[in-house]
Amino acid sequence: QVQLVESGGGLVQAGGSLRLSCAPSGHTFSLNPMGWFRQAPGKERQLVATINRYGNTYYSDSVKGRFTISRDYAKNTLLLEMSSLKPEDTAIYYCAVDTRTNYGMTYVAAEYDVWGQGTQVTVSF
Repeated sequence: QVQLVESGGGLVQAGGSLRLSCAPSGHTFSLNPMGWFRQAPGKERQLVATINRYGNTYYSDSVKGRFTISRDYAKNTLLLEMSSLKPEDTAIYYCAVDTRTNYGMTYVAAEYDVWGQGTQVTVSF
């Protein structure tokens, strides 16, 4: 069974930085759209950023200019570099892959069919 394993979450002060990693086990998703989502308590899961096979990216307005999504093809890893973190960035962060297509970008959570278990990011004042 394919799994995605996130790492890199933790507690950081406002203005700090964190780097999240997502590594698939037993499979390579270099052709598929991948994304990072987050879910804060009492809120719906929301898209943070997505990337396609060509390296094209999309960011939500709330993180644009502060977060960077990328793929390390050599290590088969999805990354999310987060800087200038704010308390409102506090959430569980999930990586996901849309295995049903090798093209385009995927923006909607319901269209991603493989998810990681999530990693907690907490930003203190």
